[in-house]
Amino acid sequence: MVTIKYMNFPFVKYSKVYYAISGLLILASIASLAVFGLKFGIEFTGGSNMEVAFNESRPSNEEISKKLEEFNLGEIVIQPTGDKGAVLQFKGVDEETHQKIFSSLNELSGAQEKSFQYIGPSVGQELKNKTLLAIVLALLAITLYIAFAFRKVSRPVASWKYGITSLVALFHDILIPLGVFSLLGHYYNVQITVPIVAAMLTIIGFSVHDTIVIFDRIRENILRTGNSSFEQTVDASLNQTFGRSLSTVATVLIVMFSLYFFGGETLKYFSLALIVGVAAGAYSSIFIAGPLLVTWHKSAENRLKKRG
Repeated sequence: MVTIKYMNFPFVKYSKVYYAISGLLILASIASLAVFGLKFGIEFTGGSNMEVAFNESRPSNEEISKKLEEFNLGEIVIQPTGDKGAVLQFKGVDEETHQKIFSSLNELSGAQEKSFQYIGPSVGQELKNKTLLAIVLALLAITLYIAFAFRKVSRPVASWKYGITSLVALFHDILIPLGVFSLLGHYYNVQITVPIVAAMLTIIGFSVHDTIVIFDRIRENILRTGNSSFEQTVDASLNQTFGRSLSTVATVLIVMFSLYFFGGETLKYFSLALIVGVAAGAYSSIFIAGPLLVTWHKSAENRLKKRG
């Protein structure tokens, strides 16, 4: 019979350190979002998206912007693609103006138009509202599911507290990537697009899956050990699942880093969102969710002692 040996690190003992690190990251993210906000792509704000491929060398962003000044296109966002291509985003224009813009680019350096898309502001606002609703419903459904799944484990921590704790971890995992993209949007004009929203929803799923694995181990250990110290039970559960969580996250991050460096411009920020979110999710699952349950439990015990 093979005996599996687990590490024996006192995770809960250093919970204040974990809270401090997460608190600083969350405060920095909230500050960035409050000061800079998020720069949404035309999918959410409405506008025109034009992709062109130049026959020779690609003109600089400054040359392209100067050439298109006469059309009063507002802020023009230019993203290079490949060796000779570029994606231009600007305010909505009619077909006549669209053709004039392409003619100007063709004069600047022979070009071929690969695609043109116009999204009205009402459609963009509707998509933004639906995206927000989808995220809220996903968070609510996850919280209710965890509370239901742990309904038979009401001692020493009520089942609904598992759901609330997972929700705290999820907010942690979403706020940090949003803070990063807030800074990127301000300094590098990086926009929130549909793929990045898809990445955020993926982060929610990945994070809650990792948290449930740890919570499930806590539940198993509670049922097996009975009246053992809750802190010891959580520590044992975290030690038993740490290796699995680490290997899973490492595997995902290897793939995401490969996409970031070799997947091209269209996948660059999608993979970056996943890199930041998955790393934050792994941290919150191990160092925040479990210790937070213990902190909540100790707080409740202290209140009962004071009353008694």
